[in-house]
Amino acid sequence: MGKYQIIATAAMGLEALVAQEVRALGYDCQVDNGKVIFSGDEYAIARSNLWLRTADRIKIIVGEFKAYTFDELFEKTKALPWEQFLPEDAEFPVLGKSVKSKLFSISDCQAIVKKAIVERLKQKYKKTWFDENGALYRIEVALLKDTATITIDSSGIGLHKRGYRADQGTAPLKETMAAALIMLTNWRPDRPFIDPFCGSGTIPIEAALIGQNIAPGFNRDFVSESWNWMPSRVWDEVRTEAEDLAKYDTPLDISGSDIDHRMVKMAQENAFEAGFGDLIQFKQMQVKDISTKKEYGVIIGNPPYGERLGEKAEVEQMYREMGQAFRPLDTWSIYILTSNEDFEQLYGKPATKKRKLFNGFIKTDYYQYWGKRPPRQNDNN
Repeated sequence: MGKYQIIATAAMGLEALVAQEVRALGYDCQVDNGKVIFSGDEYAIARSNLWLRTADRIKIIVGEFKAYTFDELFEKTKALPWEQFLPEDAEFPVLGKSVKSKLFSISDCQAIVKKAIVERLKQKYKKTWFDENGALYRIEVALLKDTATITIDSSGIGLHKRGYRADQGTAPLKETMAAALIMLTNWRPDRPFIDPFCGSGTIPIEAALIGQNIAPGFNRDFVSESWNWMPSRVWDEVRTEAEDLAKYDTPLDISGSDIDHRMVKMAQENAFEAGFGDLIQFKQMQVKDISTKKEYGVIIGNPPYGERLGEKAEVEQMYREMGQAFRPLDTWSIYILTSNEDFEQLYGKPATKKRKLFNGFIKTDYYQYWGKRPPRQNDNN
């Protein structure tokens, strides 16, 4: 087994959650802006792709160095052990980004890194031409304050693509963000769970995956499965391990509702695709009509924000109605994500706690209203 430096990339504000997940897999890690860095073998690469609910991608660091000139970038890239990662037929496009660095021309940086890799492989494989018709190794050169970090992406499509979304609405919440919203609450699988703005069903489906401890990447493929130095037995063992850890028999009380009947139908189809067709209840309903006799549950909502022209007054009225509808639910904990800065005033109650999060590029607050704690059960009962 090899030893690799691994990066789990994270949306802004979610780094601590990703780090928590990495540690839960058994790896020590270091947290930085937009990423969590840890060391591990091929099993670590497979496990982190399969299990990390809130990370965006899993990348392998090939090298990191200072680069103030193009010559320096070329020579230091060429000095890296590319033959350990790239077979002769590898397809290796190079992507790039540069922040606060002397080398700011991204296209030039990409071309130089590509040329340096080719020169290294020519020496090692004794060839002058590479067809690039084999497995995909997407390389990135990221320059930050003149430090170049060169990585290979092991995920392929982003980790938010779980493989269950048959259809989606116009502004779907990313699955990684939905998982984060749930993990930031006090919900446990033995408590009822409601999403009153379910859209295409992402939050309830992610709750079901968490509730039954199902690996979020269990039903999809990863680009590194086709790499010659990632043995297929590693993936087989990691998937078998995930199957053994899943708790398919855990009973769950999860429901979602939406004002739009088309979204409800879409949510039902997505839940069916995810294997939760009979487990999650969806229905068409306005938020003002939500009521329940159940206790100590959790409500998570990502309502419309009222940012589109003509929507503001309608959304503000809906926030007022939401506050009235949820007022009797004093044992429930309620969590609402919105960019509307007047939310607490409209809802009619200050939040217990607020957390800044970015939903895509929209700056939002996660308003948390903590319900009464359930009474402690007597050990003698």
